[in-house]
Amino acid sequence: MKQVGILGYGLYFPSRHMSAAEIAAATEGRWSAAAVREKLGIVRKTIPGAEDGTQEMGARAALDALARTGIDPLEIDLILCMGEEWKEYPLTTSAIYIQERIGAHRAWGIDLQQRCNTTLAAIKIAKDMMIADPDIATVMIVGGYRNGDLIDYTDPDVSFMYDLAAAGGALILRRGLGRNAVLGTHIMTDGSLSRDTGVRYGGTVQPIETLPEETLRQLRAHGNRSLGLFDAEHMKARLNEVSMLNWLNCIDRALEKSGATRADIDFLNVLHFKRSMHVGFLETLGLTTGQSVYLEDYGHAGQVDFMVSLHEGLRQGRLKDGDLMVAIAAGIGYVWGATVVRWGEVG
Repeated sequence: MKQVGILGYGLYFPSRHMSAAEIAAATEGRWSAAAVREKLGIVRKTIPGAEDGTQEMGARAALDALARTGIDPLEIDLILCMGEEWKEYPLTTSAIYIQERIGAHRAWGIDLQQRCNTTLAAIKIAKDMMIADPDIATVMIVGGYRNGDLIDYTDPDVSFMYDLAAAGGALILRRGLGRNAVLGTHIMTDGSLSRDTGVRYGGTVQPIETLPEETLRQLRAHGNRSLGLFDAEHMKARLNEVSMLNWLNCIDRALEKSGATRADIDFLNVLHFKRSMHVGFLETLGLTTGQSVYLEDYGHAGQVDFMVSLHEGLRQGRLKDGDLMVAIAAGIGYVWGATVVRWGEVG
């Protein structure tokens, strides 16, 4: 009963897209469409419509997960929401909203947040809770993401976030499932980077009502596009120093906890980042391009990328029964994580 597996997943995508050419145009000449495609690795990305709120996209992904798995929402004991804080209404609890939307009236819910690593953290928390608490046997991990609303494309410092997209994702985990076993997870955080990136306006440090009139005019015209770097030099220097080492350490530690090594990896579930980094990561791990999926037609929907990569891996036949999947993620703050899953029936 200590074995926990992935019962299924769900997805929701807005119908609208932003192309590489449109992203290039939004940068006002700083980037060409070819550079957006080839260097940043974005052919197109999903963007939200008027009805695509963060909580609502999570709810629609949850309904998709229920439809794909065929389970009754009353079977769900716990909802862990990994959706973002940029949502319909501040200080509302997304997990509880989703609980009501899908009819999971037996469940209780809580919101978690670790930026783009939240799905991996939630998988670990869900597994540990199911092992520790006999009353929790089925957990839904779910949420939506649309942080791209907060990006100013004319700010060259945030070009690494031009790929921010919109989507909802859901996972259903079950204790004693007997397939798709969640094995080891390892997560690292580095607080020296905790204030290097964030949304500048709207918090208690710079409330909207205290901003200069020119800034307010910009906000009224374009929205709060103030997700940026507070200390670009420190962030770049620190990440160059520790990021790859920390990520590889997370992979190795998660594999060690799973009784495996890098040589055992069959499929890499990885969030979207620039093309050269994706290729370099595969080479470092000794993997081929066919052992992962590059999300160039989706963009980066934060912590929802786990579900998108899982979906495409299965759809394209790159993730098969018996495969060892390693999922990796990282998020501003800064956090790195890796989770290992043995896909298919448990032997």
